[in-house]
Amino acid sequence: MLTVTSVNVNGLRAAAKKGFVEWLAGSSADAVCLQEVRAEEAQLPAEVRAPDGWFTAHAPAAAKGRAGVSLYTRREPDAVRVGFGSSEFDGSGRYIEADLPGVTVASLYLPSGEVGTERQDEKIRFMDEFLPYLKGLKERAAADGREVVVCGDWNIAHREADLKNWKANQKNAGFLPEERTWLSRVFDEAEYVDVVRALHPEQDGPYSWWSYRGRAFDNDSGWRIDYQVASPGLAAKAVKAYVERAATHAERWSDHAPVTAVYEL
Repeated sequence: MLTVTSVNVNGLRAAAKKGFVEWLAGSSADAVCLQEVRAEEAQLPAEVRAPDGWFTAHAPAAAKGRAGVSLYTRREPDAVRVGFGSSEFDGSGRYIEADLPGVTVASLYLPSGEVGTERQDEKIRFMDEFLPYLKGLKERAAADGREVVVCGDWNIAHREADLKNWKANQKNAGFLPEERTWLSRVFDEAEYVDVVRALHPEQDGPYSWWSYRGRAFDNDSGWRIDYQVASPGLAAKAVKAYVERAATHAERWSDHAPVTAVYEL
């Protein structure tokens, strides 16, 4: 069995003070992918920088206090790679991957974007560069007899079932037609599989992000923007996938919840 969890921690130092450390200690995952760490390795407390029982790899952003991705694995990876060969984005703390036996596990933090601003232009540039990389990654892995799973905050709700208030968000970043079309290309053209959706084809959600504003969490008015996107061979071995939603608003340590999948290898 291989259990993989992905979560946007919304600042790892803050999350560590609110319950992340305890959550990690109780996790049964073999690999944990973190996004929006927002800290350099030296700034992290020891219990999250290098916790007992884990091998860690951190890829902070060159811009201090922004982005940042990390990987925690139970066994030492055979190799770790930061970035995807992009002169613009490899120093932005948005992608890291590690080779474990038979599978490459990656942590992705795709830009969130904002309509009508440079942030949206940045998101589009990232997507334009990242799709060809995804295709090549899967091809290289297959040639090596490996599977792939790219976990993370993709910052796009793919279908109407992936966010509660989809009608009101059709002109907002994260649910724009061109973003959704791009994600369809990841699934159709690059031939990856949305593991959670494959196991829950008819369900609304399960949502993985809720705004801190209002009563979004209590009303389950959320978005499903955190995915495990796997090569077909690995996706076919997924036996369980779920969102580790906190019991109450007060028990949340991030505005995202962990997304976990179990693969029967």
